[in-house]
Amino acid sequence: MSVMRSQMLSSVLRTSMRPTVARSALSIAVRSRAYSDHPQETFESFTARYCDFFHQAEDIFEVQRGLNNCFAHDLVPSPSVIEAAVRAARRVNDFATAVRIFNGVKVKVENKKQYQDYLDELKGLREELGITLEEELYPEWEK
Repeated sequence: MSVMRSQMLSSVLRTSMRPTVARSALSIAVRSRAYSDHPQETFESFTARYCDFFHQAEDIFEVQRGLNNCFAHDLVPSPSVIEAAVRAARRVNDFATAVRIFNGVKVKVENKKQYQDYLDELKGLREELGITLEEELYPEWEK
């Protein structure tokens, strides 16, 4: 009998708390929207900020967090940011992330020529670190 009472009590508490949680979440969303009026960052300062971030990253979680934040912006990171990120991924011994960075660039660019320009620009880095992409292995595959 007491088990049944505790289950009823917990279900009543859960349903009675939902509007409060929804209201508090809404007020947080409204408050945070008011603080989003910050000056736009220039591409040069964005590049410098992420290059510094990747040079200082000490573990794979930091590198991946930086990549998620960097690629979330509505721009394609500069080749220097990509190089710093790839070197950081290799420094923390995560080859798969180093390769996936190039896949992220491929998704972010507008056309194949831009992607090829990135590959050409970073060819020395890819050769140095032993990163071979599927485009180089299987050029007959059109994606």
